[in-house]
Amino acid sequence: KLILSNGRGNTPLVVPWSWEAPVFVELGWTGTAYELRAVYSQPAAEPVAEGSVAGVDLGEVHLAVVHDGEQTMIYNGRELRAKRQYQNKLKARLAAKQSRMRKGSRRWRKLQRSRQKQLRKLDCQIWDILHKQTTALVSTLYERSVQTVVIGDVRDIRKRVDYGPAANQRIHQMVTGKVRRLITYKAEQLGMRVVLQDETYTSQECPRCGHRHKPRGRVYVCSTCGFCFHRDGVGAVNIRRKYLGLGPVVGAMASPAGVR
Repeated sequence: KLILSNGRGNTPLVVPWSWEAPVFVELGWTGTAYELRAVYSQPAAEPVAEGSVAGVDLGEVHLAVVHDGEQTMIYNGRELRAKRQYQNKLKARLAAKQSRMRKGSRRWRKLQRSRQKQLRKLDCQIWDILHKQTTALVSTLYERSVQTVVIGDVRDIRKRVDYGPAANQRIHQMVTGKVRRLITYKAEQLGMRVVLQDETYTSQECPRCGHRHKPRGRVYVCSTCGFCFHRDGVGAVNIRRKYLGLGPVVGAMASPAGVR
């Protein structure tokens, strides 16, 4: 007999069964009657080709750092940071001016229209930067025949860190969610697969010896084996290694290339 659950609190469905136990059972409606479909073997998972996977580390200083097993590419985010900083200063300056006016007055409404116009222009400029950078990233991976894009999962970073008011503001204004969505839909349009990978300690673990060390600045130098590489590049390398289950990096790595 097959005993199929009907949900908590309900009597299970018992089906007479004179064959071996299946690995998967589905009950479906054919249009006239119910049909029980049984599966006895799962198809073997296709092996992941090491050269067809790229790791992506999203960050606040650099928009994204990509490692595809041979080359590391840094997509610069400093122009985006400059726009964000100007946006914050503009909001603060205009809010201070508005606070000295009577709400709803002619001067207050005029300043409000000017504020909305300036902020709308900045939003368009930020979206333009994001689209151009993510298009360049996905196009490069497509040209290098990458089939799987592994993105470090930083969705809960705001809950895990507390570095003080200034750093917290930059972290809370990170556009990693927008970047992840843009990369995902653009990559999938070109036939690539996008997956999320836990990125815990990926920027701190040495790819060569596995020793964990929290670096200062943008250069990672392992205090145990002396491995030296770009800090965000180490994160991208480890995200890719973590997904593929690879061992330590052997030999020297090529210097990362910057994309403005």
